[in-house]
Amino acid sequence: MKKYILDLVVTQNISLHANYVLIKLTHDCPLPDMRPGQFAEVRIDGSATTFLRRPISINYVDKAANEVWLLVQLVGDGTRKLSTVKPGDIVNAVLPLGNGFTLPTTDEQASPLLVGGGVGTAPMLMLGSELSHMGIKPTFLLGARSSKDLLQLDMFEKLGPVYTTTEDGSMGEKGYVTQHSILSSAHFDRIYTCGPKPMMMAVAKYAKANDIACEVSLENMMACGVGACLCCVENTDEGHLCVCKDGPVFNIKKLLWQI
Repeated sequence: MKKYILDLVVTQNISLHANYVLIKLTHDCPLPDMRPGQFAEVRIDGSATTFLRRPISINYVDKAANEVWLLVQLVGDGTRKLSTVKPGDIVNAVLPLGNGFTLPTTDEQASPLLVGGGVGTAPMLMLGSELSHMGIKPTFLLGARSSKDLLQLDMFEKLGPVYTTTEDGSMGEKGYVTQHSILSSAHFDRIYTCGPKPMMMAVAKYAKANDIACEVSLENMMACGVGACLCCVENTDEGHLCVCKDGPVFNIKKLLWQI
């Protein structure tokens, strides 16, 4: 897909939690087509310590409002500076980058499970929305440390059943997503997941053991977003591939994980 370097205008900056903000951006022209699982490389202006763009998953595209949403976790100087933007500010972004999730064909009777952990829930919202528009009802399994870290639940609940786990037991079942009872009580024919690598490896292990097709969205450190800097390589059955260019979404069969 063609990539664009755009000066986007902030329409809203919503604090969802002490460590998360939702930034909504628009443009004078129609936004380019974007697929679930793709991401943007965002320039950080006004930070003396941030020199590289920051990769941010595309959380949602509101076509009616001509908005792209970015769910930003505050983890360093760059994302903390980005979190301070106000309506009317300009955010320069390169998008859409990478390859997205593989969607079922419209004639398939698909029963997908979308598993997100932490800020890895971000691309699950756009993916769930796309599946819903195709007439496919997704099931969501979302995990976090506590109830405060489970984000955008109202949006997910509009698209399909939502199950949750928290490490402290403050919402849903206590534990990790791979321990949730839904995995033993319901049948799914494909799984999509994004989140911390140990979580995705555990989900991939479950999918392989139950012969379920599974795609993971990797969150390797990405500096350039176009496969030039080679800092995000992942070992696959085709050799070392750049997650930013050849991913970030991979079928687990391609990854040389010990699952």
